[in-house]
Amino acid sequence: QVHLAESGGGSVQAGGSLRISCVVSGYTFSSYCLGWFRQAPGKEREGVASIDNDGSTSYADSVKGRFTISRDNGKKSLYLEMNSLKPEDTAKYYCAADWVPGYCYRMGISDFGYWGQGTQVTVSS
Repeated sequence: QVHLAESGGGSVQAGGSLRISCVVSGYTFSSYCLGWFRQAPGKEREGVASIDNDGSTSYADSVKGRFTISRDNGKKSLYLEMNSLKPEDTAKYYCAADWVPGYCYRMGISDFGYWGQGTQVTVSS
């Protein structure tokens, strides 16, 4: 059984930084596409960033240049470094994992079968 657990969320002022993490257990971590998604109140869940098993990354336009996704296969962990945070980044952030050969870059919600419970990130102005 695959289990994902996020941590590191919190409250920060605009312009600040935050790093969130996700520990994954129960499957061959190094083979899978991993992604970060977020959902703000009243809005649909959206892809933020993804990283494939070869280390290639993809970002939503809204976070390019500010967020960095990374993975540590030895620790079975996924990270999202968030800098220059804006109030519009406020959301619940979810990590996700699955085998998505050739399509990891598109951050398709329906491509991912395994999800964490989410961690709240709040950015105040």
